[in-house]
Amino acid sequence: MADFLFVPDSAGDTPLYEQIYRRFVSEIQSGSLAAGEKVPSKRRLCAHLGVSMSTVETAYSLLVAEGYLDSRPRSGYRVSPLLPLEAPAAEAPALPVSPPPAPPLADPFSTGAVDTSVFPYSSWARLTRDAVYQNPDLLQRGDPQGDRELRQVLCHFLREYRGVVCSPEQLVIGAGMEYLLDLVLQLLPREAVYALEDPGYRSTYRAVANQGLRVVPIPVDDQGMDCATLEASGATVAYVTPSHQFPLGVTMPAGRRTQLLRWAYARPDRYLIEDDYDSEFRYTSRPIPAMQGLDRRGRVVYVGTFSRSIAPSIRVAYLILPPALLARYRAQFSYAASTVSRFEQQVLCRFIGDGLYARHLRRVGGLYRARRGQLLELLSAIPHSAVTGSEAGLHLLLHLPGRDEGTLCARAAAEFGLKLRGLGEFCRAAPPRQAALVLGFAGLDRERLEAYGPALLSLCRQEPSALDKS
Repeated sequence: MADFLFVPDSAGDTPLYEQIYRRFVSEIQSGSLAAGEKVPSKRRLCAHLGVSMSTVETAYSLLVAEGYLDSRPRSGYRVSPLLPLEAPAAEAPALPVSPPPAPPLADPFSTGAVDTSVFPYSSWARLTRDAVYQNPDLLQRGDPQGDRELRQVLCHFLREYRGVVCSPEQLVIGAGMEYLLDLVLQLLPREAVYALEDPGYRSTYRAVANQGLRVVPIPVDDQGMDCATLEASGATVAYVTPSHQFPLGVTMPAGRRTQLLRWAYARPDRYLIEDDYDSEFRYTSRPIPAMQGLDRRGRVVYVGTFSRSIAPSIRVAYLILPPALLARYRAQFSYAASTVSRFEQQVLCRFIGDGLYARHLRRVGGLYRARRGQLLELLSAIPHSAVTGSEAGLHLLLHLPGRDEGTLCARAAAEFGLKLRGLGEFCRAAPPRQAALVLGFAGLDRERLEAYGPALLSLCRQEPSALDKS
């Protein structure tokens, strides 16, 4: 043991007990101290190292707790048996050096942007302060489906503004649409076949594929998902955005909604997932009632979010489950806690219940209406173009016959550092029949419009090149 003894550094930053602990660990891991070998008694080690008994006791206690030493009555301390570790490689393999990231492109026409300048900071701060100081019960574990008070307020709001028919028991509050969609996919049968809109959300295709489930793309016409193709596809679940289809922007009329419901009713294993992602914003008429309100047999799963209407960081979404799926949810997930903080739930509950959310929607809706108008005015100067899907939501389509949208997007990036999205990015089975750009306007304030509007005009006014025509 003489070789083990060392001189601890009493002037260093590392505590003496930790220096002793580290030296023992090093000796044991290297094999210098063999399994079963007896180590010095605490009194002997104190005398050799010139440290206090409490220092050695602390070091030995750590070594015993972590399994490096065994403490045996009247026998002292011995080294615990450890499996030897493989010798490290002589030299770590060289990793490829990542190239420096390209400078980000400007993205004023993002379809996911919202304007946070109109976020109700003072109201939100007051409600947060009240929730923290006035309700200590919020520190306790809450209902897995979300606090009942929030679910009651949300039920009333959805019934009044979206025509949704549900009870608080059917609502599940969750941290974001992605989480809730994954939850729904786990509730539905593993053999289910999912019909997704084409064009449609790429994230939805990824979510279903990540679960190892089968997907069939279904074309969308000027009334929404094509029911004849759906019927022939063998799908059992259809995911639709009827209020404002993404990205085409079409609104599904009552007749097509009825067709989809009849399709779902034809077999007991069929369901519709209604994504009502930006239904709060409509500019030419009152909001169209949700398809869920027409359902009389419990076949519509309804999902919505506050990320578009309040702010992206408000990771609160909601799910309305029909009775059969609600029973499965409670059987499979009732053990878990809600994924949304109870404080945030309480703030949102009061924000809705006090009428502040409705007031915020009127304010932000007026702002987006004005930005939509400014963008439409800009686009009207582009010859041989057409705009569709601008009646609702936060994006529209700019159709450019005879152009190649891939070339337009590449030129926008190369010449102006500008990110544009072509309709083809969202297509699966077949490319779009004509070139179109998907343009969001929620984040397009006047400064960005003046900075990037001329670039968009310049690109779209150019005569189609040989590359475009090919």
